[in-house]
Amino acid sequence: MSFRTTSRTTAVDYVEDVSPGSGALAPRAWYASSDAKSFSLNGSWRFRLSPTADAEDDSFAEGGDECGDWAEVTVPGHWVLQGDGAFGSPIYTNHLYPFPVDPPRVPTENPTGDHLRVFDLPADWPGRSEGGAVLRFDGVESCARVWLNGTDLGEFKGSRLAHEFAVGHLLKPSGNVLAVRVHQWSAGSYLEDQDQWWLPGIFRDVTLLHRPAGSVLDFFVHASYDHVTGEGTLRVDSDVDGRVTVPALDIDVETGETVTVPVLPWTAETPRLYDGVLATEGERVPLRIGFRTVELADGLIKVNGRPVLFKGVNRHEWHPERGRALDPETMRQDVLLMKRHNINAVRTSHYPPHPAFLDLCDEYGLWVIDECDLETHGFVEQDWRDNPVDDDRWTPALLDRAARMVERDKNHPSVVIWSLGNEAGTGRGLTAMAEWIHARDTSRLVHYEGDVDCRDTDMYSRMYAFHEEVERIGRRLDGGTLKRRGLPFVLCEYAHAMGNGPGGLADYQRIFEAHERVQGGFVWEWIDHGIRHPGLGYAYGGDFGEELHDGNFVCDGLLLPDRTPSPGLVEFTKVIEPVALEGSGDGTVRVTNKQDFADLSALTFTWAFEADGETVGSGVLPVPALGAGRSADVKLPQPPADVPAGAETYWTVRAVLAEDTAWAPAGHVVAWGQVPGTARAVPSVAATSGPVADGRLITLGPAAFDARTGALRGIGSVEVTGLRLDVWRATTDNDDGAPWQSDVRHGVLWRRLGLHRMRHRLDAVELADDALTVRTRVAPAAWEVGLSTVYRWTSDGDRIQLTVSVTPEGDWTVPLPRLGVRFGLSEADTVTWFGGGPGEAYPDSRTASAVGRWRSTVDRMQTPYVRPQENGARADVRWAELGGLRVEGAPEFWFTARRWTSEQLDAARHRTDLTPGDTVWVNLDHGQHGVGSQSCGPGPLPQYFLDVAPAEFSFVFTATR
Repeated sequence: MSFRTTSRTTAVDYVEDVSPGSGALAPRAWYASSDAKSFSLNGSWRFRLSPTADAEDDSFAEGGDECGDWAEVTVPGHWVLQGDGAFGSPIYTNHLYPFPVDPPRVPTENPTGDHLRVFDLPADWPGRSEGGAVLRFDGVESCARVWLNGTDLGEFKGSRLAHEFAVGHLLKPSGNVLAVRVHQWSAGSYLEDQDQWWLPGIFRDVTLLHRPAGSVLDFFVHASYDHVTGEGTLRVDSDVDGRVTVPALDIDVETGETVTVPVLPWTAETPRLYDGVLATEGERVPLRIGFRTVELADGLIKVNGRPVLFKGVNRHEWHPERGRALDPETMRQDVLLMKRHNINAVRTSHYPPHPAFLDLCDEYGLWVIDECDLETHGFVEQDWRDNPVDDDRWTPALLDRAARMVERDKNHPSVVIWSLGNEAGTGRGLTAMAEWIHARDTSRLVHYEGDVDCRDTDMYSRMYAFHEEVERIGRRLDGGTLKRRGLPFVLCEYAHAMGNGPGGLADYQRIFEAHERVQGGFVWEWIDHGIRHPGLGYAYGGDFGEELHDGNFVCDGLLLPDRTPSPGLVEFTKVIEPVALEGSGDGTVRVTNKQDFADLSALTFTWAFEADGETVGSGVLPVPALGAGRSADVKLPQPPADVPAGAETYWTVRAVLAEDTAWAPAGHVVAWGQVPGTARAVPSVAATSGPVADGRLITLGPAAFDARTGALRGIGSVEVTGLRLDVWRATTDNDDGAPWQSDVRHGVLWRRLGLHRMRHRLDAVELADDALTVRTRVAPAAWEVGLSTVYRWTSDGDRIQLTVSVTPEGDWTVPLPRLGVRFGLSEADTVTWFGGGPGEAYPDSRTASAVGRWRSTVDRMQTPYVRPQENGARADVRWAELGGLRVEGAPEFWFTARRWTSEQLDAARHRTDLTPGDTVWVNLDHGQHGVGSQSCGPGPLPQYFLDVAPAEFSFVFTATR
């Protein structure tokens, strides 16, 4: 290996060189620790930002006094997220390159960060006679050049990939000067157009590793499992000879030697790891070995002889303050959240994650599609012309990226599939990558969604295919090449989790479970990429003045930016639960083990019998330890004898962890189901009290109305304002859809029709002996369509009932956002209701809504989506109490309460745009339109449309104070 000494010139040709770089060592397996010394260089570094790649010469690499007044940044970190804006700003684009497309050229304006770290070796660091040393960078965006003690080590690209340099001969006991020049833009940027913030910097660990004589170089753990014999076969290939020991299996063999022994296999459900050691002359490396076999057999992805169903998510690395610079605890938090929410798989979109994340997947149990650091999506704008993956000049860089992924991560049992990258079109370079990976690792399958004919890959993969198409694929009616029709199908992205949604998850899951060819999918995506902002709450695209951006399309996760689970994650958890609990109507519950491998011995089943939302009996339900895929009908106990007469009753059956696990405590609920008992009595009011006109008011039972307009003024002592028909909701990201979609986007049509500005015409106020009737017409300006709306009020003296009758007029061609009444209360805080809860639900995202008696506050009922939009509805509400009123519905209704109007919510662009007012606005809805996932996928299925049709619904109001 040769080195170049520092000159006082600034050669930057490497920035636009299509090669992966020079000077770095060959990639090898990553391991967290060994008995060899290591020294973290994370921490505070000196930092200088320049506007161009060649603005400064290389003299800073010598660490002179002129560096003493530089600023400081934290490594790992992104400089644009530090310094309160002094070092530039983040940029978000979905797929458009934020610079002119002229590969491999990049703009002259190329922010360049010079990083300097002066360090002393630890006192116990071995001397040069005891071996060498390696300097490892686990991630730098997007191009880096490295010097140590004035010697140029080389440069590299491949932001989410590890690079190592031999530095032992350059180290000295004290005063070592490590200099790294990082360029935001490089030829490598054309390969990293990955729908995320562009964030330059040294964002992963920098580590100095001692390499004793005879230390481990690269090694490959081959650990297969024979599901027929129950035996595992182990062979550890190593570049340096040594021995492999696995005490629990009495294994003690030389490297390269094959041994077969009885073992317990590794799966995502049962992640059995065996601790071992690879010992060479100079180093002992701990091994965590999982025995499992991945194969394509019978047209299916099988692990240990069984097909698997992926219940997965796509995971970008993200922290709202540190960007992609994740600490171990955040990574662990992600894995624990996934396990606790029944997720069994993760696709590392669109790059290999920090390697420690894969250690956690091994430990806790997650299937992993490990994706290469590659996406060239922006070339779609020019019909993929000049796409690097079809240009031979770039193939060495593509192969380097593939090799660095595979070699780094090949010893993880959790990694079952390699992915070539994402949305990079097609070309010879991708074929070369697939051929290299297949040759290097025959123990895993290869994925790439863009390979529509499956020429290079082992599965048919799509993103955002509609339900109907997935059904056809499952039935093998999709056509395509002969090879493709014989392959399994995976939705590598579906159910775009942007804002309120995704809807339709349960419908997808029914298709997945009905067709063995359809082996599940990966929700897009895990977490909102909001950046914490003092004035906006969380910032998204455009909030930093970017010239090109894609708005809040970067906030499309199942977690809010602070890792609070969204209602979408709660829904997904229920939809993919590993045990189905379904009532059969004869006093039994059918229990189905929906796992692929594990039996039910780790679970305890409990029952609760509830009357009007109150538990009146409970106990343990004996359930056999059913094997994977097996079902049993289990008899429920007799209901308690002291159930109140006329109460609505139902059973709630739960499957909970019997004992503490590594990922959740005993009692954690993994599945639940409800079995109806007796139905509720529909509320009604006998019309025994009539309206009385007295000047400007009309009184009817406990209620007072405006005599001229018939508008409700109060019930008892509770002031009520603005009660009238409401059809508008603040459009969700999924209502509005994506502008590139050709199908119908209802949010756009609603606004064009004017449903956000409906006019209310008063036609009549009629007093009868037993009722007050107000006749109106509700319609948008400029159109003939309207809703003839009649409000009929009756009372028994203590309660008052409102019956709303709606008759459409004109040619309605679009469904409604909602249909119900809205009114304001001057005081309301605590909310109690009997119905669906505890969280929000909508027609196609209500699987997780459990019937019960719930209590919250108006503020806690809101879901704080990064971009404000319709949220917070509770489904199937029988009654609700707030602000001194009790409201009962006939039939059940959707219930929402908030401290701002739908119009104010609609106008807000960030959380901080919403200011609580003095009025709490309550919506009691007869219907809601589904939400779908049309921000990048299908809209609601037709059965979830709120079609315009005659409707009648009632509410009974009672003053409670």
